[in-house]
Amino acid sequence: MPAPDIPPALRQWIIDQARQGQPPATVVQAMLARGWQEEQAVDAVQEVLHGYLVEHAREHGLPEPTAVPEPMERGGPHLLDGGDRRVPVLASLLHPRVVVLGSVLSDEECDELVALARQRLARSETFLLEEGVSQVHEGRTSEGMFFLRGENELCRRIEARLAALCQWPVENGEGLQVLRYGPGAEYKPHFDYFDPAKPGTRGILQRGGQRVATVVMYLNTPARGGETTFPEAKFDVAPVKGNAVFFSYDRPHPMTGTLHGGAPVIEGEKWVATKWLRLGAYT
Repeated sequence: MPAPDIPPALRQWIIDQARQGQPPATVVQAMLARGWQEEQAVDAVQEVLHGYLVEHAREHGLPEPTAVPEPMERGGPHLLDGGDRRVPVLASLLHPRVVVLGSVLSDEECDELVALARQRLARSETFLLEEGVSQVHEGRTSEGMFFLRGENELCRRIEARLAALCQWPVENGEGLQVLRYGPGAEYKPHFDYFDPAKPGTRGILQRGGQRVATVVMYLNTPARGGETTFPEAKFDVAPVKGNAVFFSYDRPHPMTGTLHGGAPVIEGEKWVATKWLRLGAYT
């Protein structure tokens, strides 16, 4: 059902509500009280807010925003539908957009991923956008491997669960990457999107477009250290077995606040599985 014409006064009111920090769901409820039908109200709010963000980006020479995965809206449920399980929300930040999730994986799934990955570990590489190649880099001192998407029953089950939680198609996800960090190993702060100004970006974007979100799942609990850090937000996520941290970035720009890193492991080792979500189908 298409949204009817939106009067200029209503457009400005929607924008003003957003500037004041009102979540879209609250704005929609106010429109329903004015006699709007729900589907039309939702479409109208989405249209106005997207147009406002695009206009703001163009006026300030910034990349335009895109749609991103979203596990929950502000004020939404604290138990999310993962298809085959309910997943509790442990923490939620609006900027950067970060959601900490509990019990995304069972202990058995964590152990099985570690066992399967252990046989194929190699020194982790970083994709260097200036050169357009992937190679070992001093800022990343872990070991890792990649599963193909849907490579086995375990991967397929986890991928379907993440697609349900993030409300994003399975085919828009890269294969799972498993990393092992030994004592002292770390990943210095970085962004996960591909910088469009770099010469190596064009080729990598041909396989599904830009990255728009990341899910880091913890496969064990190190004794000390190994937090996922968001230095600009001054927020750290403890690596607890089975839990995960989701964060999204609606444009390839530092304004998303998604600078993050893996703090050094102080005692024990840390295993994680990472899922990157693309704007389009990843091939």
